[in-house]
Amino acid sequence: MTKFKTELETFDEFDEALNPPPAVTDFDRVVDEALSRRGFLGGVMAFGAGTFVLGTSALTSMPAVAAGSRLGFDQIAANTMDAVTVPNGYSSQVVVRWGDPMFSGVAEFDHATRGTGESQASAYGDNVDGMALFELGDASVLVNNNEYTNRSVMWGNRPDGKFETDDDVLKGLQAHGVSVVEIAKGANGWAMVKDSPYNRRITPKTEMEITGPGAGHALLQTAADPSGTRCFGTWNNCGNGRTPWGTYLACEENFNGYYSSSDPDIEITAAQKRYGVSVKDRGYGWAQIDERFDIARHPNESNRNGWVVEIDPSNPESMPKKRTALGRFKHENAEVVVNGDGHIVVYMGDDERGEFLYRFVSSGVYAEGADNSDLLAEGALYVAKFHPDGSGKWLALTPQTTGMSSQAEVVIHARMAASAVGATTMDRPEWVAANPKKAEIYCALTNNKNRAIKTNAGGDATPPVGPNPRAENNYGQIVRWWPANADHGADSFRWDLFALAGNPTVHKDAYGGSVNINDGNMFNSPDGLFFDSKGLLWIQTDGNYSNKGDFAGQGNNQMLVGDPATGEIKRFLVGPKECEVTGAAMSADGKTLFVGIQHPGERGNSHWPEGGDSVPRSAVIAVTRDDGLPLG
Repeated sequence: MTKFKTELETFDEFDEALNPPPAVTDFDRVVDEALSRRGFLGGVMAFGAGTFVLGTSALTSMPAVAAGSRLGFDQIAANTMDAVTVPNGYSSQVVVRWGDPMFSGVAEFDHATRGTGESQASAYGDNVDGMALFELGDASVLVNNNEYTNRSVMWGNRPDGKFETDDDVLKGLQAHGVSVVEIAKGANGWAMVKDSPYNRRITPKTEMEITGPGAGHALLQTAADPSGTRCFGTWNNCGNGRTPWGTYLACEENFNGYYSSSDPDIEITAAQKRYGVSVKDRGYGWAQIDERFDIARHPNESNRNGWVVEIDPSNPESMPKKRTALGRFKHENAEVVVNGDGHIVVYMGDDERGEFLYRFVSSGVYAEGADNSDLLAEGALYVAKFHPDGSGKWLALTPQTTGMSSQAEVVIHARMAASAVGATTMDRPEWVAANPKKAEIYCALTNNKNRAIKTNAGGDATPPVGPNPRAENNYGQIVRWWPANADHGADSFRWDLFALAGNPTVHKDAYGGSVNINDGNMFNSPDGLFFDSKGLLWIQTDGNYSNKGDFAGQGNNQMLVGDPATGEIKRFLVGPKECEVTGAAMSADGKTLFVGIQHPGERGNSHWPEGGDSVPRSAVIAVTRDDGLPLG
């Protein structure tokens, strides 16, 4: 049996090991106050006798309402199988996998070598994440982030699971970025169309334009690009977005783990520390083959990462654009809404413990059929402040409010700007999703083991109040809010918690979860969120799959469906061993749901999807109903 070495650390663990945040003082007092069963927590939520009640939501009446359930499938049980499990009457099949050649003449994936730098440049990327499906005439074009690589799998042909040659490093580098492929449904289901004119790899070597207020600023200028307007590549793209004018938004997240320093004694600036840039990379070795990843030689290069990248899938020759107006941080996804007045609103989470939730409002307005191509180049950036009474405000990030010298500095150092205005530190805000049926927004707060224990990387306190109510939060929750007067441009909103993940078989307090969580549907670490056309919320998890202790009975990572009107949640899909279930897109006819299966076997215990002695490979799957009807 092929052996795979365990990854040494997650991105969060890597960052914290390099730059540990200080501990919060008087921890016992903070926890006692947060978890007291004597009264209200933050004025919005209260603990009853083993039940967590959300005062402003409909969850307390959920069991009665759920009798007329809109979730028309039989819930599946949690499990730990090395397979994708879906309900009776549904089927899944693999559409495309890491290493599948996108063009003729490119070698098929080699399980012994895992390919080469050259073959990977023209093959589907690794560790699929955010995705979108575009209907371009008669062509269905799937765009998919390739977030990162599992080093122990990518280099599993080497004795110690680490790179040995420059080509090993190049292979890993070329597996990052974005894959654009045409897919089609045939007699054997959905498959990639090899040699389609739409097929394209966008990698850390692809030239990109820098736009918006940050373009040309001194902090983005390098020796190779003194103009500060051109850069190469995108990587560690997590979630995504799509615009009504037909472009794809790839969101750069943990970019810092690819930089290192040839001078181990170099002084790391406060700004670099806030973004996790250090003398040590996460083991990818990119500086060995490309000096721009050496911060001792090119200290500004890392400032050119951490952005939202706009890509036109209809034109393979188009240059991707980094949209600096949307701010620089560890982007999860970018949820795009057309407001009633035509302005484009983009909601974004910064996925790190104790970081923030952001909103961008375009200066221009969207008009169908017009040239909307630069609507993301200029606008206003805000950060969220949640009050314990269920109200909230969007705080403007400007030179005046932050004390910074220019809007360019504000967007380049958005984290520091958000700290300056006193934004609410969140439990890792990940995917944001907008309900298509009403002005209602959801955000997955995946977990935060440091809540009430440590500050964030900028020294901001993390008290357990408001939408982040639990200290040492290893389960996560989903917050939702309603903009004032259904206006996404309004500066005020109301909020509550749609679900508080937990384990009611282990805990009888807040850690057991909200009233709509039970022993049949429990989960931890909500991550991906996706609304279908019916207004149902699909929830994907990226959490602890040990299936023991606090996580006993929760099995592998999974995908659930929630009804915003009733609070009902049912488990729809369970992924293979050691995977994350992430990224989703629905076909135009509603009959196929595309889902990403990322890092199966990240700790060496999976051979999905091919089984036997094969190398585990991330993949996009298609889920359909056996009767051919739309999902739901």
